[in-house]
Amino acid sequence: MRSPVVFLAALVTCLGGLAVAPGTAQAAAQPTVTVLPFGNPADVVSSGDRVFVSGGRDTTQIVVTSATGVITGTIDGLAGPTDLQLSNDRRTLYVALPEAGRIAAYDTGSLTQSALYDTGAGGCPSTLAFGGRYLWFGYGCGGWDGQIGKIDLARQPAVVTTGLAAQTFYGAPRLATALRNTKVLFAGQESLSPWTGYSYTIGAAGALTHVSTTDHVSVGSNLGDAALDPTGTTVYTASGAPYYVQSFSMADLTQAGPTYSTGPYPDAVELTRDGTRLAGGVSSSYDADVFVFGVDGAEVAQFELGGQDHLLVRGGLAWAPNGRRLYAISNDGYFYENPAQLHVLPIPAA
Repeated sequence: MRSPVVFLAALVTCLGGLAVAPGTAQAAAQPTVTVLPFGNPADVVSSGDRVFVSGGRDTTQIVVTSATGVITGTIDGLAGPTDLQLSNDRRTLYVALPEAGRIAAYDTGSLTQSALYDTGAGGCPSTLAFGGRYLWFGYGCGGWDGQIGKIDLARQPAVVTTGLAAQTFYGAPRLATALRNTKVLFAGQESLSPWTGYSYTIGAAGALTHVSTTDHVSVGSNLGDAALDPTGTTVYTASGAPYYVQSFSMADLTQAGPTYSTGPYPDAVELTRDGTRLAGGVSSSYDADVFVFGVDGAEVAQFELGGQDHLLVRGGLAWAPNGRRLYAISNDGYFYENPAQLHVLPIPAA
């Protein structure tokens, strides 16, 4: 039996707490919406008590909210912030600045900048993945100049190395790392149909050794997002087609695993920190936009973000560290003339 569908009301501000009379059961928390000061956000992450939303290449701002979506501050003066990545301890926020050819680091408590890395030959750094000692970044300004670079955070000063993959990509590849396994890296080729994925092991001094490559028959078209389970054993992918989230063995990417039905067109996937639940998102004008599953395939919830007026941003999902909330960012889908939104989606307990 499918779980009840949870639909998102058209709220324009976060809901406050409601007084409950003694002896009265409190209603389940409802999804809330926060209007953002830009039209086309790029990414969202949650450190627990704070949520960060980057404004994208045409802005200079990251919005900071509380765990419930109330805007509490901003990080300003940035050159087109796109991909966001948190350190495993959630104390550092890394920000890709492709227009500047740099990656910035901020303290998630004080919101002060702690480092600024020039990627040099790795122009247009656009995707990030944290791997303990190394911060990996995908770069490329377009036209088969995409590659993988890394920042060695254990060196003082930190050392940037580029050109680490044996192959080039059409643009900056989508990267994914595992929370509890710093020895694996996934890289996916975006903007092509069919797309191609590569798994690597990470050796001494951060050297990448290619392990496996996807086959063109099974992967589908237009990769939108990828996520690794905490052990680095399985990669989960969302692409425009087929109409479900896929999974593949990192040891052999030709071996497909379970799928999670979302309908058209998948563009986001995110796992909880413990790896027990998976969120998948689609770019859908009429049906549900966000789906939550147990990794065993059991559906937990669905959410509608706003019909034709608000579509999920590609890769625009983030779990709260405790798995009790899921954050989604949406835009108007086409012209980015309307304010984007941050959706706070309460998730039923397991």
